[in-house]
Amino acid sequence: MKTLKDAKIGSTVTVAKLHGEGALKRRILDMGITKGVEIFIRKVAPLGDPLEVTVRGYELSLRKSDAEMIEIN
Repeated sequence: MKTLKDAKIGSTVTVAKLHGEGALKRRILDMGITKGVEIFIRKVAPLGDPLEVTVRGYELSLRKSDAEMIEIN
């Protein structure tokens, strides 16, 4: 299983599945990260946390722990 945390800078990936439950999963969905959406990896902070991505035309920062819940193709 490859997650968003494993994606390389400058790549575009597609969300295959969201893991997690409850409020955390709801928060990820509210950010526009749903199954089938494309995510462009813009930057990763020097220590790997957070990741800066582009989703649905806007920029978003994600914690590494949140990125691990997003399975990609």
